[in-house]
Amino acid sequence: MSQEELKTIQAELTVSRKEYLSPHYIRVYLTGEGIKRFNNTTIGVNNKIMIPPSGINKIYFPELDAEKMEWIQPDEAVRPAIRTYTHRGINLDQQEIWIDFVAHGDEGPASAWAIHAKPGDPLGVLMRDGKSELYPAADHYLLVGDATAIPVLGAILEDLPASAKGVCIIEVHDQSDEQVLQTRADIRFIWLHHSELSLSNNLINTVKQQLLPENSRFAYVAAEFSSVKAIRAYLRKEQNWKQNELYAYSYWKSGTAEDKSSKERHQEKDSIADPR
Repeated sequence: MSQEELKTIQAELTVSRKEYLSPHYIRVYLTGEGIKRFNNTTIGVNNKIMIPPSGINKIYFPELDAEKMEWIQPDEAVRPAIRTYTHRGINLDQQEIWIDFVAHGDEGPASAWAIHAKPGDPLGVLMRDGKSELYPAADHYLLVGDATAIPVLGAILEDLPASAKGVCIIEVHDQSDEQVLQTRADIRFIWLHHSELSLSNNLINTVKQQLLPENSRFAYVAAEFSSVKAIRAYLRKEQNWKQNELYAYSYWKSGTAEDKSSKERHQEKDSIADPR
């Protein structure tokens, strides 16, 4: 574990308010004394949220054993569920950051927490300190994702220069879940609908229908494991996109909890990095 990896923000925050951006999309605003520490981070990058067990109103963070350079986890009875989400925004004047959640019932701890969250409820947030780059400069962008990717794609769209062009393909539950995403760039939006948060060929089939640029291009793909794997293979192996022209990562795997699929998703990402 390097010193860079240890430069993290660790904060116990509380819910200040929440709003439904669409029937299946919840924005939760968080406040607390640690908010100002997030001002040196990049909107759109990943964070870890820590959801306390039912009946526990305090976040028990893991503690670092500096001598062994190992993290010591709290007792199971108070140990929070840890999930990966996106740092969606910050307002220092209002002392808030916010995180967007896909609401798909109580089957997952994060969705259930967001649905039932009320002002004052605690949430732990862990995030690497410092600025980072979400995307490189290019003339043309291909942005592809399902509902779980809207936060990062929304952050990219807001940051793109007016000179950029491209297409943004997003799959959501139905038309009522389509959002107005702000951008200065010349972006053509394609919204796809799939009623279940599960496997679908909509994304890869739609990508194959696009006339893709041949140079000064970059693709950001974030969705379910199988969709990301298919899109990455298509761009790299069939369309000969270079490794530095593409970032593709699966946020989840159908039928498997995030903490159970993390290793496989990372291994698949590494295995396709160089298709030769």
